Amino acid sequence: MVENNALDWGMAEMLAYASVLSQGNPIRFSGQDVERGTFSHRHAVVKVENSEEEYTHLNNLVKDQASFSIYNSLLSEYGVLGFEYGYSLATPKTLTIWEAQFGDFFNGAQIMIDQFISAAEDKWKSQSGLVMLLPHGFEGMGAEHSSARLERFLTLSAQNNWQIVNCTTPANFFHVLRRQLNRNFRKPLIVFSPKSLLRHPQVISPIEDLSKGSFQELIDDANAKPSNIEKVVLCSGKLYYELLSKQEELKTNSVALVRLEQVYPLPVKQLKALQEKYKKAAFVWAQEEPDNMGAAFFIERNLRWLNITTIARDESSSPASGSPKRDGLRQQKVIDTIFEKQAKQVIA
Repeated sequence: MVENNALDWGMAEMLAYASVLSQGNPIRFSGQDVERGTFSHRHAVVKVENSEEEYTHLNNLVKDQASFSIYNSLLSEYGVLGFEYGYSLATPKTLTIWEAQFGDFFNGAQIMIDQFISAAEDKWKSQSGLVMLLPHGFEGMGAEHSSARLERFLTLSAQNNWQIVNCTTPANFFHVLRRQLNRNFRKPLIVFSPKSLLRHPQVISPIEDLSKGSFQELIDDANAKPSNIEKVVLCSGKLYYELLSKQEELKTNSVALVRLEQVYPLPVKQLKALQEKYKKAAFVWAQEEPDNMGAAFFIERNLRWLNITTIARDESSSPASGSPKRDGLRQQKVIDTIFEKQAKQVIA
């Protein structure tokens, strides 16, 4: 990856941790299967197969580095997340991370989020830099393994109480992790982390984006020519790459695909600049979650001045179908609806 100047998600994550440790800040990391990563992308601890001897490369970087502690935890999200939240309060210069095996597994720790993580700064003036990694994405894995329930976190979002991101590039994930300790204040960070993007051929970043770049709250469409744009599609997460594939298939230049990397706090300044840039375009929020879930309500309420509308799956009481085939049809319907006019023009 280094020779090809193309770093994937796991590599960028490891480099973020290595840089934090080399600067003298410890890292504490827990959750189910975190040592290798639920989707086998992390490999923070490697084992000798026939002896069970373990080696943690992040503890063998430089002479005066800080310590890296990582633990596969028991299946008690309530207890583990509660402990890590307390640890983050007691050690503000430590990068404290909890990862759910699947995003919606935080359900078992909902009380910790409602009572403490979302509201403690307002209630008790206590700041936490806790990071929660919640794998999220509709890949046809059923109702229990699709949604990290973005809508719940956005309902609790106010007064800049935390940060919610859904990054689409390894470099942006690298920078948002480092940002946690490089600020002179602490806020919880909720990361809607990917599954299919971990090995997606387009989800790579050059080394320069890590060494010279910074976190981008919003990523504009680099190929869009403002005078041609009729529709600006705001989206986040893996849906972007599916829309990009459809855009390339149709060879359309009238749709701009803009990635909202930080969903809360909303990057209002950048969004207003976007409105000014694409003066003639209609703005659409596209999501893979059902219409009554995801960020739809939050986006429409906070971006009324954009006259934004939502394209999403039909309302549902369940996050996703248990049938991969049906799930795929629902996802395709969202994608086709976004490019409906453009597709008709191509056919004509």
